[in-house]
Amino acid sequence: MTKTLVLSSDHAAIELRQALAKHAETLGWTVTDIGPTTTESTHYPKHGEAAARSVASGENQLGIIVCGTGQGIMMAANKVKGIRCGVCSDTFSAKMIREHNDANMLAMGARVIGQGLALEIAEAFLSTEFGGGRHATRVDMIKAIED
Repeated sequence: MTKTLVLSSDHAAIELRQALAKHAETLGWTVTDIGPTTTESTHYPKHGEAAARSVASGENQLGIIVCGTGQGIMMAANKVKGIRCGVCSDTFSAKMIREHNDANMLAMGARVIGQGLALEIAEAFLSTEFGGGRHATRVDMIKAIED
């Protein structure tokens, strides 16, 4: 089965996003990078929303989004029904949001962490599966809040 991943960022995180795309491809993911491509100032909410809609529609299985802190783009993504996105600055949290929360998107801050750590965080996120079991009940509770 093809593993599909969408990536997006604002102008502050283009270089990191492109490095993340290359790294994800080496891990066997088919990557859709939806930009932006220039460093001209842009608005992170539209980029978070676009990536989130791609995941929520099933076009892509997972998403990684990046802005200066990761916070704003994550907030925008989480407004899309069906999205569970967390900001991570460490590998343990990235693993746990997949394993325990069935997160389908990861946000990071390009001005918060370096590229090496960001690649490790992305790899932890992409290589972890949802644990199910007792966690499924909790994820269902999160989904119910949307309704």
